[in-house]
Amino acid sequence: MLPSRVPRAAALAGAAALLLATVACGTDEPEEATTQQVRLYGVDGNMQNSFPAQLKDRSGLVDGMKGTTPLTPLPEGFKERLRAVDPKLTDFPYAGESYDAVVISALAAELAGTTAPREVARQIVGVTNGGKRCDDIPTCLKLARDGEDIEYRGMSLNRAGFTDAGEPSTASYATLHFDHEKIDEGKTEFVGAGDESRASTKAPPKARPGSGSRGGAPLVFGGLLPQTGDLSLAYPPQLAGVRLAIREINAAGGVLGEPTRFIEGDDGTNVNVAKATVASHVSAGVHVIIGSAASGISRQVLPDVVAAGRILFSPANTDAGLSEVEDQGLYFRTAPPDNLQGRALADVMLRDGPTKIALVARKDSYGEGLQGSVRDELERAGMGPDRVKLLTYTPPESAEVPVDFSSGALDIKDFGADAVLVIGFAESAQVIMALDDAGLRITDDD
Repeated sequence: MLPSRVPRAAALAGAAALLLATVACGTDEPEEATTQQVRLYGVDGNMQNSFPAQLKDRSGLVDGMKGTTPLTPLPEGFKERLRAVDPKLTDFPYAGESYDAVVISALAAELAGTTAPREVARQIVGVTNGGKRCDDIPTCLKLARDGEDIEYRGMSLNRAGFTDAGEPSTASYATLHFDHEKIDEGKTEFVGAGDESRASTKAPPKARPGSGSRGGAPLVFGGLLPQTGDLSLAYPPQLAGVRLAIREINAAGGVLGEPTRFIEGDDGTNVNVAKATVASHVSAGVHVIIGSAASGISRQVLPDVVAAGRILFSPANTDAGLSEVEDQGLYFRTAPPDNLQGRALADVMLRDGPTKIALVARKDSYGEGLQGSVRDELERAGMGPDRVKLLTYTPPESAEVPVDFSSGALDIKDFGADAVLVIGFAESAQVIMALDDAGLRITDDD
């Protein structure tokens, strides 16, 4: 009710003006006042077909999302072999890397003539450099049994071998595009990165082929892979890669005269779960632990693995800082470090001509490491600090704990970003929903 002192004519005029404004703009607030469009980019754990399900009834938000992941063009024959292990397989990230981690370890053990982890570790880098080139398990195992120096080329390791630090000197990345909530394979591009000259030139120890009990066979692998937790989306292809390698090694006669064994194990994307799994594997006599999937988990369990004198061989760690971690020569990875992926990600975003970019990362060594690599590459391309905004969020301890990124989403909107990169695992779906809640509309324009 209007105060009695306000003239009736003035009140009517104000009401008329309000009515006109309502008719002109509709009953809702003008969209341009509440929303702004952004391009969405992802990486690794959120660039696979299983990710949209994490967004539930808002799965369409991924349409138009682009990103990268370490991925070599996999032969269709290899994919068919993986599907024979797991017929439900729809994604292949790190499947080749998992396969190669097992094969390289097996060849190293055959050359070492023993399953003793420290002796096996001394052969691993050499397996990938120099010697006779081979690219299939039967041929490579025969050469190793004959004491020949070999140069293994497999599914992920196909351009150059390992560096002295025990990681790929070169890498292949796939640029991926979501369309109608699925990766559009027709738009996938592959780009190479790295430097072949970084491959190790050190001669490996003299081969000492052994057999049977003299070498401590059987060679036992243990999984430290994400059966549960925020990276569980990536578990099926990694497990399939491991199981396929074990199957094919044993079909070719095994290692040191006996079939290799594999004991499954969960890293839970959680350090406590991972530490318990490591302890169980050590008690069970595991020689080579395949994992962890998460760089931060590997960093935290590595001291336990080293103290037990075992090998930790990850198919998915990309934290660049792990290249210099203290490991007593017992840590290896088939996934490339993120300083290589940072260049590929920056290139994908810069192609779209953004004016301001927000880089959102989970707060751990993987997220912040890759975030820093991308920022450095953007700055080299001429995007100053005033055009790049860095934000982090604390990853939840369990899948039941939500990520609250509401204030971060508003910061991005106030910043005026027209591009947002989200570096995370399954929980990053909640970050994307927070962007949507804040009125940041994701464009799928090409």
